[in-house]
Amino acid sequence: CLVVIFFQLYGYCYQDSNDIPDTLTTITELGSPLEMIQLLQTSWEDRFRICLSLVRLLHYLAHSPLGSVTLLDFRPRQFVIVDGELKVTDLDDASIEESSCTSNSDCFMEFPARNFTLPCSVEGRCQNMNEKRNLYNAYRFFFTYLLPHSAPSSLRPLLDKIVNATGNRNEYGNAKYLSPSPSVNSEFTQKCVKSANTKYRRVPEAFIPDENYRCWPSYHHKGCLLSVFDVNEAIEICDSYSQCKAFVLTNQTTWTGRQLVFFKMASNRIMPDPDKITYVKVTD
Repeated sequence: CLVVIFFQLYGYCYQDSNDIPDTLTTITELGSPLEMIQLLQTSWEDRFRICLSLVRLLHYLAHSPLGSVTLLDFRPRQFVIVDGELKVTDLDDASIEESSCTSNSDCFMEFPARNFTLPCSVEGRCQNMNEKRNLYNAYRFFFTYLLPHSAPSSLRPLLDKIVNATGNRNEYGNAKYLSPSPSVNSEFTQKCVKSANTKYRRVPEAFIPDENYRCWPSYHHKGCLLSVFDVNEAIEICDSYSQCKAFVLTNQTTWTGRQLVFFKMASNRIMPDPDKITYVKVTD
C-alpha cells in the first residue's frame, strides 16, 4: 500500500555539502510533476485512475499505524504521477496531532470558499479534523476538476454524489464513503450501449494505417484513439463523428480492461494485421 501512494525511496546517504553538516541525499523513483492543465487534456479514464489513487491515500492517512494523519500542504505540487498513479513526494508538513478543544467553537475549519465547525469530543479533541481537512482539500484541488470534466453521461449522477459529499462534508463526507469508487470503475467498464442503426462491414485481421483524424480526448496525439467496452460502443462513437467512416479494434487495453480503438475517416487502404479487426461503415 505504501508503495502505491508514497514515493518509493531507493536509498539515502548523509554527507557534508558546502560546509553544511549532516546533509541528507535521497534517491527516489522518477515521477512526472502534476500539472492540472495537462491532466484536463487527458482522457477521463486516466483522470479517474488518479482519483482512485487519491482515494487510497485518503483512506491510508485516516487509518495509518500512527493514527489519523493530515497533510497540511495538500496542493498539487506535493504530488507526482508514476505510471499513471498519484503519489505523495513531500511529507514534511504531515501531522498526527488532532487539535485540542474545550468547545465546538474551537474546532473551526476555515477554507477560502467554505468553513466548517466540527464537534469537540469528551477527550478534548476535535473529532476527525485531520481526516476532514484532507478530504476537503482533495475535493477543492482534485475531485472538483478531475472527476466531472468530460465524464461518461451514465456515471455523472454517481460522480456528482461523490463530489458533493466530499465538498459539503455531510454525513458521507469521510474517507470510508469513497469506497464505492471502484463501483464507478465497474459501471464504466461494463457500460451498456444501444446498437446503432448504421451498418458496418467486419474485416478480420485487418488494419487501416492512414486516414487518421484528431479527436478529444485521445490516447494518440496524431489520431483518434479511444477506449470502448465493446463493438456497440465503438459504433456509437463512430456514428457521433461526422468524419468517422471506419474503426479498428486493437488487442491493447487500458488499465480498466477497456479496448483501445482507432477511429478513421476513410477505408481506402486496408492492410493485413493478425492482431486487429476493422469495421467499415456501409454506405448506400
